[in-house]
Amino acid sequence: MIPVLVATTDEDLLKCRRAVQALRPKLSDRAYDKAIRRTLADNRQMIFVEEGKEAGSTEAAAVAVFETGYNLFRGKYIYIDDLSTLPEYRGKGYAGTLLDWILDYAQREGFDEVHLDSGVSEARTDAHRLYLNKRFQVTSLHFALKS
Repeated sequence: MIPVLVATTDEDLLKCRRAVQALRPKLSDRAYDKAIRRTLADNRQMIFVEEGKEAGSTEAAAVAVFETGYNLFRGKYIYIDDLSTLPEYRGKGYAGTLLDWILDYAQREGFDEVHLDSGVSEARTDAHRLYLNKRFQVTSLHFALKS
């Protein structure tokens, strides 16, 4: 079983940087530290898995960032903001391991729902297959307007 780690230290945040940037390429090395700290300060957690943990890996192979909250529509919920695996580690089950950890956490802590949004493109086909295999359902369209 692949151990899932909760990012709590400066070293952990640095280990996760490249995996976060694989999903968020506009996030520069320079901006990463401030952005991730601001994100985590807003009721979010970051979890990750390492390739070759026994060897003292210096970076995360995959990472997930999620928030917890309550609202009238969802009740007590988890929203997965980011789920990313470095390209060289894709296909090894790391994203599925992170999703399983979040789903177990949700059940253990009494959350009503787990949500995520995923972009729609051919490049996202494998991610969508994973979500459907984990029994997520397509329940809405997401609309946004930049101000």
